[in-house]
Amino acid sequence: MQIGNARYLTRKDLPDVVPVFPLTGGLLLPQGQLPLNIFEPRYLAMVDHAVAGNRLIAMVQPVHHDETLDVDAQTPLSNIGCVGRVTSFAETGDGRYLVALTGICRVRLIEEVHTAKPFRSFEIAPFMGDLNVEAQEAGVDRAALLEAFGAYLEAEGLETEWEHIEQAGNLTLVNSLSMMAPFGPAEKQALLEAPDLKARAEMFVAIIEFALAGEPGDKLQ
Repeated sequence: MQIGNARYLTRKDLPDVVPVFPLTGGLLLPQGQLPLNIFEPRYLAMVDHAVAGNRLIAMVQPVHHDETLDVDAQTPLSNIGCVGRVTSFAETGDGRYLVALTGICRVRLIEEVHTAKPFRSFEIAPFMGDLNVEAQEAGVDRAALLEAFGAYLEAEGLETEWEHIEQAGNLTLVNSLSMMAPFGPAEKQALLEAPDLKARAEMFVAIIEFALAGEPGDKLQ
C-alpha cells in the first residue's frame, strides 16, 4: 500500500508503538483521509512528534461514546483503531495545526507505553490483511452500496459528485463513504471492526436502510 511518500507492505514497515489520538466519532479507515483541526497542547505535541519521525498517528475512539466527557490519560479506549500517516500539514498562525491523516491499516491496541510525553502511546498489532489492497476489492456489492447512498442523499436533499464516486475503486469507495456518512460513534466503531471490506459494505447498506425505514426526519445518528 502506497500512502503519501511511503510504502507499507510488511510488518517491518510499521512501528511497534504509535501515538494515539482518542476522539469520539473520529473514524479513520484504510486509504480514507481524515482532516483534523489540532489545538490542544498535548495533541500539538503529538503532531510535532509524528512529523519529526515516521508521521504515524493512530485514531481511536474512547469506549464511552459521549462527546461531553473529557478525554484524559485514564479514559478507557476502544481496543481497535486505525493508524494513519500525516499526508498534509499546515500551521494557521493562531496556534493550531490543520492536518490530514490518510489511513494505512487497522490496529489492535496491545498495551499502553508510558512516557514523559503529554500524549498517550500504545504498542500495536496491525491488521496485516488491510495492506493487501487487491485482495479486498472482490465481493463488494457495489450496486447496492451506491443505491443505498443515493437513497440517503435523496432523503436528505443532498447532492454529490457521482462521477468521482463511480470512478473510485471498491476499497476507496466503501471506506470513504463509511467515513463521510453522519453515523453515530457506535456505528462508526462497528464499521471499523467489520471483518473485511465486503462485510463493511453490507453493514453500511444495512445502517442506511434502517435509518431510512424510520420516521420521516430521523437522522442517522
